[in-house]
Amino acid sequence: MRRTRSIHSSRLHSNAIPEKILNRFSPPKTDIWWGGTGDPFLQAAEQGLLAEYRPAYLHDLHGWSVRQYAMSGHQVGGFYSSAIGFGYNTETLKKKKLPEPQCWSDVIKPAYKGEVEISHPASSGTAYTVIAGLVQLMGEDKAFDYLKALHKNTTTYTRSGQAQAPNVAKGEVGVGITFMFNFEKWKADKYPVKTQAPCEGTSYEVGGIALVKGARNMDNAKKYYDWLMSPEGQAVGAQVGSYQVPANKTFKMDPRIPTLDNVKLIKYDFEKYGKAAERRRLIDRWTKEVEPLPR
Repeated sequence: MRRTRSIHSSRLHSNAIPEKILNRFSPPKTDIWWGGTGDPFLQAAEQGLLAEYRPAYLHDLHGWSVRQYAMSGHQVGGFYSSAIGFGYNTETLKKKKLPEPQCWSDVIKPAYKGEVEISHPASSGTAYTVIAGLVQLMGEDKAFDYLKALHKNTTTYTRSGQAQAPNVAKGEVGVGITFMFNFEKWKADKYPVKTQAPCEGTSYEVGGIALVKGARNMDNAKKYYDWLMSPEGQAVGAQVGSYQVPANKTFKMDPRIPTLDNVKLIKYDFEKYGKAAERRRLIDRWTKEVEPLPR
């Protein structure tokens, strides 16, 4: 007879987890942490908060997942991947006589003033991935000039990088900048939403998964971890409307999941931009130079 176990889960902004969950209790109350951009995971590994683990399906994973294991001393795995891009409401743009954005250079044009939404880098790993990607694509000073121009067109900085998709789908804003998979659920539900990867190139995430060092239920956490990385576990995302590219390459991918085949991805330096000091430096610069500017 197969035993079942209850799993209690909490959902938090990725930047809040190390402080609110991992550092607060001894022994920790959290056993496993999964989902969200990989850089907060890598920073938690730097702080000695995570446990080394090699999952049962390690040899079935895509190279980008395996590299995240190697980079972190097998403390952080790659759970899924998705690229940064634009999601836009075709009806809203048509009504306002705005062209559908194709490039980073489009969304800083004056015509898009008040029509762009992105998350706040202090709370959202998504926004940090945008900033770090632009720095690598353009060079740091030019990237910050770009972010200042984008700021003029930004109507709202949300706490979460998942807020853009519903806001765009419902016509509350014309263009959202976030991971493109977020829009797929709304497209499937017949909202007037399209996505576009920026023509100049874009950054991408490798979503993290890790065991917490000193976890109270380590044996069961490992079993759950292995299941999450199995073809069966990897299928759950699409079943609940979360359409990232799964890490397990033996998984028969749901046709609704957008591939990265036609996306111009930058050569993202996860090791450099996953470091806590580099993340803090870039966010501090954004907070001092970009956020205070008038819009």
